[in-house]
Amino acid sequence: QVQLVESGGGVVQAGGSLRLSCAASGSIASIKPMGWFRQAPGMERKLVATITSDGSKNFADTVKDRFTISRDNAKNTVYLQMNSLKPEDTAVYYCYAVLSTYYRSTYYQDYWGQGTRVTVSS
Repeated sequence: QVQLVESGGGVVQAGGSLRLSCAASGSIASIKPMGWFRQAPGMERKLVATITSDGSKNFADTVKDRFTISRDNAKNTVYLQMNSLKPEDTAVYYCYAVLSTYYRSTYYQDYWGQGTRVTVSS
């Protein structure tokens, strides 16, 4: 089995910062992109940022000047540094990874974390 476990969510005032972490564990053979999506109440889940195994990054326009993404391949962990937070960043943040397992090392599929809530107060 594979698990993605997020941490770092919480409540912060507008203008503040939070750092989310997501560690993938289990019978992992290889991880391709990792990243973050978020879902605000009553809204669809949307991409926040992604990072490939070689470090290429992609950001949603709404966060590109405020958020950074990084990963530690040795730890199978991805991070999201969120600065200058706004009330509209309030959402549940989900980590995801495209990975293969030892059982089927050439077959890649999406895995998701359980989500961590971020609340930004005005």
